[in-house]
Amino acid sequence: MSSTRIDAETLRRLPKVVLHDHLDGGLRPATVVELAEAVGHTLPTTDPGELAAWYVEAANSGDLVRYIATFEHTLAVMQTREGLLRTAEEYVLDLAADGVVYGEVRYAPELNTRGGLTMSEVVETVQEGLAAGMAKAAAAGTPVRVGTLLCGMRMFDRVREAADLAVAFRDAGVVGFDIAGAEDGFPPADHLDAFAHLRRENVPFTIHAGEAHGLPSIHQALQVCGAQRIGHGVRITDDIVDGKLGRLAGWVRDRRIALEMCPTSNLQTGAATSIAEHPVTALKDLGFRVTLNTDNRLVSGTTMTREMSLLVEQAGWTAEDLRTVTVNAVKSAFLPFDERNALIRDVVLPGYDAVL
Repeated sequence: MSSTRIDAETLRRLPKVVLHDHLDGGLRPATVVELAEAVGHTLPTTDPGELAAWYVEAANSGDLVRYIATFEHTLAVMQTREGLLRTAEEYVLDLAADGVVYGEVRYAPELNTRGGLTMSEVVETVQEGLAAGMAKAAAAGTPVRVGTLLCGMRMFDRVREAADLAVAFRDAGVVGFDIAGAEDGFPPADHLDAFAHLRRENVPFTIHAGEAHGLPSIHQALQVCGAQRIGHGVRITDDIVDGKLGRLAGWVRDRRIALEMCPTSNLQTGAATSIAEHPVTALKDLGFRVTLNTDNRLVSGTTMTREMSLLVEQAGWTAEDLRTVTVNAVKSAFLPFDERNALIRDVVLPGYDAVL
């Protein structure tokens, strides 16, 4: 496998795996405009190109709370069955067009109930839309499998309800659970009841930690709540000095706990200062199980191809590095072991061999 410069078309064709991507952060700008008109919601602009630019500009504040506030407009158009079906189907088709072969999409069903849908109806509708998208992608010759992570919002009181839904729909496409929302001031341990329930029911979960808050957030997510992966986790570097790992960093690396890293998003929220100096590269080189993700494709103006391209161009990543993090993601996907092995053996590795 070559370590020379990888061009954009080659990057687009590489098989990709994304574990950390929010449904309500990845809508097509034109879809937001059309659905907003249908429901009578006022947008900052009705020009799709200008709206896309507005999202990225608004999210470039360096503040996680303001970043999250940009979701007001996407959520406004995801309160009806029609809006959820369309956005879920398009989500899958957009992943397929980007070369993604496996993805895990996450969203909080409680945020889609303002139009009268119950949380259970939201989940049923999104699963229907995702299935339609997967069928269309397969028919077009670009198959992609998408599993769902249901989120509880850590600053509200419906986290246990969302966890119950993750258990109820685990045989209908829901593969795991997460908590999301403003991290600082809302520790994961506030929701121990939900996590204990998920563990009893053998449902895996990840937790947003180590983004806006530091090592205590990561420690709680792992050692108190029992998370199997960490969403973002960039602040684990606070426990590494001159290449020497502290006890928590050592635990994360040695037990192969996946870090769902999102470089562009981290720049926007102030969790990292540049792509060239983003912790993902140093952590990769230290042997952590890092994965590469988009977080929110509309809000960050990004794709998996773009995230890969930025690391190649600004951090010196090679094709081998990209293959490594892709295999890392499959290994840590919330799928059965045999299915993960088959995805690596039959899709990811042959896909890299065919392109490079």
